[in-house]
Amino acid sequence: MTTKKKYALATGAFALLLTYLSLYSVRETEFALVTQFGRPVRTVSNAGLHVKWPFQSILWFDRRLRIYNPRPSEFLTRDKKNLVIDNYVAWRIEDPNRFVQSVGDTSAAEMRLHDIIWSGLSASLGTQDLETLVSATPDKAQAAPMLDLLTATADRAALEQYGIRIVDVRIKRLNLPEQNKQSVFARMRAERERIAMQYRAEGEQQALILRASADRQKEEIISSAYKDAEKVRGQGDAEATRIYGQAYSKNPQFYKLLRTLESYKKVLDDKTTIILNSDSELLRVLTRGEAGAK
Repeated sequence: MTTKKKYALATGAFALLLTYLSLYSVRETEFALVTQFGRPVRTVSNAGLHVKWPFQSILWFDRRLRIYNPRPSEFLTRDKKNLVIDNYVAWRIEDPNRFVQSVGDTSAAEMRLHDIIWSGLSASLGTQDLETLVSATPDKAQAAPMLDLLTATADRAALEQYGIRIVDVRIKRLNLPEQNKQSVFARMRAERERIAMQYRAEGEQQALILRASADRQKEEIISSAYKDAEKVRGQGDAEATRIYGQAYSKNPQFYKLLRTLESYKKVLDDKTTIILNSDSELLRVLTRGEAGAK
């Protein structure tokens, strides 16, 4: 190989190396920070292929949202109640230049976030009573507005100092310290028992009212039914008496005979033993026949 060819190959290799060192690409999910001898020069946020000087270096940073989950911490409310708060922080890198100069990496950034959020939560919870944080009535719960204000305040501080954007701060779990749980549970049980006794007393009172009303209605119904029954019975007796009178007036002897036979049917059966005189009025029909009925 001649010297000219060697020179051409060396020149080509150097050009390729120079091109390799001068070009870089940026993804949609990244920031690229161009540094020169360790000093940040510019930030590139547009995705695509870009050019730099060969002696410059590139630091890539993920621009997507990150979630920081600090360890649960204990805080004190305005009414002197201890609470264990388990929260999370949604954040992302907004200014890579300031981020590199102030914190450098993600672990250090989360340490700074922990300090900012912890102090913000401590100050915010110190202005709130427990019942405004935990309430069965939605309009009394003030946790969401408090966290929105904390997010805005912490975001301004983090962006100014560390180039970090805090998107959201929320509470995952709100708990009581172990040493306070039993006393709180005892108070909760006592309160529930008091409410249960109140409900039972109200229920018994309503039951007495309903029973009294039902008994009164029962007596009214029975009285009305008895009145109607007596009225119908009286009408029936009057009608029977009228029919008996008509039957008697048409044929008194036949009517007397029928009534006598009905008396026998009611009095005499196969188990009846009666000892009477032969001239007894009751046996006259049996002993004398139709003549006895007359």
